[in-house]
Parts: sequence; C-alpha cells; structure tokens
Amino acid sequence: MTQRFVMALLIILSLATSSIADVTLPSYPKGKGKYCVEPTDVMRRDHFEYLMHHRQISVHLGVRSKKHSLVGCVDCHASQADDGTYISVNEPGQFCRSCHVYTAVKIDCFSCHAAVPDAVVKQ
Repeated sequence: MTQRFVMALLIILSLATSSIADVTLPSYPKGKGKYCVEPTDVMRRDHFEYLMHHRQISVHLGVRSKKHSLVGCVDCHASQADDGTYISVNEPGQFCRSCHVYTAVKIDCFSCHAAVPDAVVKQ
C-alpha cells in the first residue's frame, strides 16, 4: 500500500510539473524611455504599491508628482499600431494587459484614466 501511494504521488507530481512547464510567460513591449523610474524587478513586484501611494497623496493631499504617476506609465508604455495610432494599454498584447491577464488581476485604472498617452487624449 505504501508503494502504491508513493507511485501515485509521483505520477501526480509529474503531471503537475508538466502542466506548469506548458504555461507561456507574458511577453510585453519595452517602454520608450532609457530606463524606468525604478529597477525592473522592483516595478514588476511593487508597481501597484507606487500607484496606490501616488493616488493617495495626489487625490487626498493634492500633492502632484511625476515619478510614479499613471500618466507617466502610459506615456512610456502605450504602443503604436503600424499606422501610428496608439493602441490602448488594456488591449490584448499590450504592456499592462500582458501581465495582468497572466496573473488574473483586473485592471481598473483605465475605467477613469486615459489608456493612451495624454497628448493623444487632448487632441
């Protein structure tokens, strides 16, 4: 009985491992800038913390800064189609959406904020 249990466990583990290996990691376009406002690994892990903090000080205290603003992120990370028009960052294959779909996290920023660079919205 112990041998069957071990064998069943090995089979389950091998199936789980093979299904994990088949998951495609997100691919996303690089930003337009030379570098981000924070190191890449920090931004991947903590970007939402920066955005939430920036929101708190901007909305509740009226303090505006550019370092961790959503506008800055969109200006740098929104991609352009072949005809030069901007593609919204929440469209399939775009920067934000690529990781958010992969991690099953809903993007709600763009229900209020522009999903293309600010200059395009003002035209």
